[in-house]
Amino acid sequence: MSHFNDFNNAQVAKLPNHLKQFIVAQNYEKYTPIDQSVWRYVMRQNYSYLKNVAYYPYIKGLQRAGLSIEHIPDLQTMNDNLGKIGWGAVTVDGFIPPAAFMEYQAYRVLVIAADIRQINHIEYTPAPDIIHESAGHAPIIADTDYNNYLSYFGSIGAKAMFSAKDFELYEAIRKLSILKEAVDADEFQIAKAEKELRYISENMGEPSEMALLGRLHWWTVEYGLIGTLENPKIYGAGLLSSIGESATCMQDDVAKLWYNIDTINYQYDITKPQPQLFVTETFQNLIDVLEEFADTMAFRKGGSESIMKAIACKNVATAVYSSGLQVSGVFTDMGINPDDEVTFIKTTGASALAFNGKQLAAHGKDYHADGFSSPVGRLKDAAKALEDYNTEDLESIGIILGAETVLLFESGIKVAGTVKDIIVKADKVILIAFSGCIVTESNGNILFKPEWGTYDMAVGEKIVSVFNGAADKDAYEEITLISGEKTHQISYDDKTLKLHALYKVVREIRESGEKQEELDQIFEQLKTDHRQDWLCALEILEIIYHKKIYHQLEKEIQIYLEIKAGKELDHTKLINDGLHVIKNPVSQLLVED
Repeated sequence: MSHFNDFNNAQVAKLPNHLKQFIVAQNYEKYTPIDQSVWRYVMRQNYSYLKNVAYYPYIKGLQRAGLSIEHIPDLQTMNDNLGKIGWGAVTVDGFIPPAAFMEYQAYRVLVIAADIRQINHIEYTPAPDIIHESAGHAPIIADTDYNNYLSYFGSIGAKAMFSAKDFELYEAIRKLSILKEAVDADEFQIAKAEKELRYISENMGEPSEMALLGRLHWWTVEYGLIGTLENPKIYGAGLLSSIGESATCMQDDVAKLWYNIDTINYQYDITKPQPQLFVTETFQNLIDVLEEFADTMAFRKGGSESIMKAIACKNVATAVYSSGLQVSGVFTDMGINPDDEVTFIKTTGASALAFNGKQLAAHGKDYHADGFSSPVGRLKDAAKALEDYNTEDLESIGIILGAETVLLFESGIKVAGTVKDIIVKADKVILIAFSGCIVTESNGNILFKPEWGTYDMAVGEKIVSVFNGAADKDAYEEITLISGEKTHQISYDDKTLKLHALYKVVREIRESGEKQEELDQIFEQLKTDHRQDWLCALEILEIIYHKKIYHQLEKEIQIYLEIKAGKELDHTKLINDGLHVIKNPVSQLLVED
């Protein structure tokens, strides 16, 4: 990982390996002159409109995050600036799994997609891109209440149980977003991927914790409004980075509702404008609602209902015994008594044991390669839980190294064998290992036989928590979750490279104020060889409009763009918005913010 130069940010340096695996180098030089112009166009539009409707001073926020209107941000500059407010940023390849995304937030690191939208998706892209992630999320990070909400959301989201369907949905969304952003997009493949996504999303069944949290995230972090119902301001990154929707969302036909716990009942569709938006009075209210939802989650509730969620998830989850012992693996079975209390739990395949998020020595997934099962509960007629036994208590029931003993649980499970090891952590007995052990249920059903080797018996009266993923992720090496679908790398033909060169010259002229006489010639080339382009012509017009020179050329470009806007419906709004910003210049407004 040493080739990433962005680890000299304190927050990024703290990331565990299972998160570092998603990081890709930004490769700043891959951004073309058109990419830089796309960034500048969107940012000028954003500022021109958002200065009136954004919740916070947009430019101040950008500057504090190391961003400018003029250039695509460089990750190191962002990290230097975000570091001052206790945050960091990394670049990744498109969508990453929701649980990983949440965990980054918990570590106070912004995840930024390294790619930038193509010019033909300039108003909105279904794929995460650097405009959305940095211009949307970063400027508000400096607000302490908001960034506390974001990191708290991450710490709760990272524990959320997801269903097997959620992972299918994530893969389908990622696949479709990559196809849609591909230069050589195949319409048939896109239609097929859309159909697959629609089928999965219409057959999700009961929403998981992750799905419900996803809704809270969507209606706050992505599409949130703050203030009053009559005059709300935008703080959601999805709105702040979509020049189309940030304007339309304020119209009366988009309902404005108060944000509260009922918001989890509202699904969202990432491909369409939102029919309603939610307004919070304060960022503290976001934390209160999140706290209310967290109280319903498996990581706080534990018990049989939470183990059921783990079994339904079909992915690695962790169950925590009341002793503090953590069992990580794919849960496949459990026992419950008439009072609905868990009596035993079972995982299948590679499993691991941990305490306090650190794997126990010699109890990794190589050792527990075929799964793990153990009783839960009290010993019959015991005055207290086995985890609370001291050395004398243990000796009184024959738990002495090398001694043979029989333990009978309230559930009827019987464990008989020779004590081989006793593990105590923080004054709690968490594990007792037996050799020559037989484990049976009250009906005679055999759960473990002596010839299977050592029986490691977890100790704990209850399952107090269940959460997504392994307890010690780095030791468990959850490096299997990276999607095989990679975003497409673009190679440009000769004609496109020539257009890039024209954009580059226009930028140099704008920035240096020299060689303006070449603009006439560049415009001729655009008209002759690049009729599909509209943005470079806008940039030339901007230069000469403000210099009050070349009146003939100004008139000519103005007419050229107006005709284009009239004919090319895809470009009508983009060109008109561009003309508006030229005539109501952003640069003069920057000082006011």
